[in-house]
Amino acid sequence: MPLFQLNHTLWFPPVTESLEDGLLAIGGDLSVQRLLEAYKRGIFPWYEGNTPLWWCPDPRFVLFPNELKVSKSMQMLIRKNVFQFSINKNFNSVIHNCKTTPRKGQDGTWITDEMEQAYIQMHIDGYAISAETYLNNELVGGLYGIRLGQIFFGESMFSKVSNASKFAFIQLVQYLQKEEVVLIDCQVYTEHLESLGARFIDRESFINTLKNYLN
Repeated sequence: MPLFQLNHTLWFPPVTESLEDGLLAIGGDLSVQRLLEAYKRGIFPWYEGNTPLWWCPDPRFVLFPNELKVSKSMQMLIRKNVFQFSINKNFNSVIHNCKTTPRKGQDGTWITDEMEQAYIQMHIDGYAISAETYLNNELVGGLYGIRLGQIFFGESMFSKVSNASKFAFIQLVQYLQKEEVVLIDCQVYTEHLESLGARFIDRESFINTLKNYLN
């Protein structure tokens, strides 16, 4: 299959045209309009160098909120009120920490300066949200993503102390469940998210869910 080259025109090829690894297109921009069109179609951006790459893998790694798994150790930690939780209290700091916090086995993150500014604008426009973990009034973990209708598209998380990002994720999932969110897109597999209940579904099922619940 060909790899599609995007230009200034606001369009995406059908997701069924993705390569085996999920790569669909290259190029384009990170305008709010293009990002919204991408998410509505189940497509998300990653960067390679200075070039945006657009992906829609099959299968898709997701979490259904009612399948969230909270270990006994995390239940105990939550009951002890060690951490404090908030939503949208400090989006800019969350995404910047996701960008700059060192990750084991990685030289850096895929979050470029352009990505950071694009999602800050998405937050200003009311689409991107953050979840934060505080310890003694210091931001020590969190995550951010896009909320459209009854779908949450998770983007990235960070942790400066043990369990901080997991705490933020659990609290956010429970909050979104009360908001009647039916699906959390985790994009690609991680052992960390699998331990919390995330699993694979086929791309067709994922896209159909988007059509039914994006409103």
